[in-house]
Amino acid sequence: MKNNILIFLFVLIFSSCGNTENNLSKKADRIHRKILTVDMHCDTPLNLIGSDFDPGKRNNEGCVDFPRMIEGGLDSEFFAIFISQGARNDTAYQNAHKTALEMFDAIHKSLEKNSALAELALTPDDALKIKKKKKRAIFICLENGYPIGRNLDRIREYYDLGARYITLCHSGNNDICDSSNDPRGPENNGLSPFGEEVVKKMNEIGMIVDVSHISDESFFDVLKVSKAPVIASHSSCRALCSSPRNLTDEMLLALKENGGVIHICILSNFIKTPEPNPELNAKLKEHKESWGDIKKLTQEQQKEYRSQRKELQSKYKRLATVADVVDHIDHVVQVIGIDYVGIGTDFDGGGAVEGCSSVAEMKNITLELLRRGYSKSDIKKIWGANSMRVFREVEAIAEKDKN
Repeated sequence: MKNNILIFLFVLIFSSCGNTENNLSKKADRIHRKILTVDMHCDTPLNLIGSDFDPGKRNNEGCVDFPRMIEGGLDSEFFAIFISQGARNDTAYQNAHKTALEMFDAIHKSLEKNSALAELALTPDDALKIKKKKKRAIFICLENGYPIGRNLDRIREYYDLGARYITLCHSGNNDICDSSNDPRGPENNGLSPFGEEVVKKMNEIGMIVDVSHISDESFFDVLKVSKAPVIASHSSCRALCSSPRNLTDEMLLALKENGGVIHICILSNFIKTPEPNPELNAKLKEHKESWGDIKKLTQEQQKEYRSQRKELQSKYKRLATVADVVDHIDHVVQVIGIDYVGIGTDFDGGGAVEGCSSVAEMKNITLELLRRGYSKSDIKKIWGANSMRVFREVEAIAEKDKN
């Protein structure tokens, strides 16, 4: 009799847990249907160059395509045109600009081909209208201001082609500002005089300034110059993970004062300080040495290099989890409040954690937020409302300055 009671209680508890998770899943689905969900950063356009990758089909490679966006309840994605940092001379700038234009063209052609599934969005209202059509809204952004070279007119050119934010630099210093990751250390001691003109020009035309990847000094310089709120499109919290790519609490407080938003990046190394992993390090070193100078590879070779590197990371890397991601969201909320946090996965640029390795699994982040007691209103802000608020304010400031 006693054993029967224990079995009954076990079944009751197990059934209750299952029902709770099932109810949370249904609630997450309802929330995603009613709000605009936005991922502020992915590198998927890299897959469009030199390959037959079609985001209109469900793919086994890459992290983002339109069918999997539907599965994961993601309405809108920012497609980043990523140009790695190279030499800083007229020829190199022209080549970087040419590559950027090719990537713009590839995105536009891909959207034309898949017009039944997705459309280009240029404003927050566009994204809302596209969602009502049951399509995916695709924004464009530029990761690394390097293709600008020293020509401010290119900012307007990129804007006219659809870009709505520019990440000022990447993993190396450029003519705009210092990077958080350049092994040579600071060059401009923050934002350069040319960089100040870039920020002012972006404010003038209504383009969002992105401070991910830039050095701490550059970050604070940008906030001094910008009239408009800024974003960190894919950064996390340094208090929880010591990467220099992440923002300190002091930077978070300054971002709040500016009215900006930090979008938590789900790249594992920016979420959880990696534990020693000599096996992975040895494999990655061997892989890099086998390819030689990456900058000399063709675009197709670079794609194959990244694909092989990703396979090694998947096989040997110990990933952070969705719970670790939400720890960063919790931290931002605790330090500066619910109105200043969003999500920028960095999918197809290294972003992936256990439980969310592609857009098909985006709902798992919502599930974890619900488990922790976040309301529908909170989740709406995290999943896009905060980002679109900045977007509208940047547009409004540019419009006001015209009048």
